[in-house]
Amino acid sequence: MVNLRSFDLNLLLALKALLQEKNVSRAAERLCLSQPAMSHVLSRLRNQLDDPILVKSASGMVPTARALALLEPTVAVLREIERIVESPPEFDPATSRRRFVISTSDYVAFAVLPKLAESIIRIAPNIEVQIRQPIIGSPHLALEEDNIDVAIGFDAIFGSTPHICSDTLMAESIVCLTRQCNPAVPGDEITLAQFLECKHILITWREAGTGLIDDCLAKLGLHRNISFILPNFLTTPWILEKTDLLLCLPRRMADKFVELAPLKILPIPIDLPRYELRMLWHPRHEKDRAHMWLRERLLTICRRDSDNKASADGGAVGLLH
Repeated sequence: MVNLRSFDLNLLLALKALLQEKNVSRAAERLCLSQPAMSHVLSRLRNQLDDPILVKSASGMVPTARALALLEPTVAVLREIERIVESPPEFDPATSRRRFVISTSDYVAFAVLPKLAESIIRIAPNIEVQIRQPIIGSPHLALEEDNIDVAIGFDAIFGSTPHICSDTLMAESIVCLTRQCNPAVPGDEITLAQFLECKHILITWREAGTGLIDDCLAKLGLHRNISFILPNFLTTPWILEKTDLLLCLPRRMADKFVELAPLKILPIPIDLPRYELRMLWHPRHEKDRAHMWLRERLLTICRRDSDNKASADGGAVGLLH
């Protein structure tokens, strides 16, 4: 009995060529081998299968009965192997019914989702997108265990992400927002003393009730007065309109909020690190054609938005002050 562990499966290619050509030289040419090399392969086949495979006759080489019986199943096996190892088909967004899960904040949904939705509805009308809450804890574990395709957030929140694939979507400025008639901040600038004296709204998902601004202040030995801690930005324009509270938030969102309520945008009076919006995904999705398409959509949308914003700002890149 032939032991599969010791049988060279490459010999099946040679077996197929020899049985179809019934000629060692032509089989060698078909497999881009020399005639002596193919003769050696035939010898190995005879030894492993304990059968002559091809024998001489008056009309040339002819297959043995065993060899003839092997031809059809050999062709079928090789065809199946080719099917298994061939490249996956191209992703067709127009017909795909793929479901994507994106973990992110309401800010990213606000800044990115409208344009992503427009693109998907137009290009891939049968695709389903689910937005889930931001990752809390290790991005690696969440992406591995929670069936999340892409996580999007600021690099300062994600921190170090070893063993996870990532790409930068865009840079963002963080600014301060308050109502126009706030007596504690009468002008269009705010001092550090005013910033620390005013009460704040904090948007965070941390159980500790602190955010990135608080991390920066803590390094300076400072802290701010927080009155409200909220999980999202949804109601903040109308809270700010009716109070003297301050809110630190991304510039893109602040620009929209001043259109909804009588608010003003102020520069934050502390130096903050550069924040970039990043998307993370598990390495198992790296070569997935559909996943690659989604990531390219997100990159295209965010980079186009960044280019438009830079043009509107006179060429300035939207980074943190």
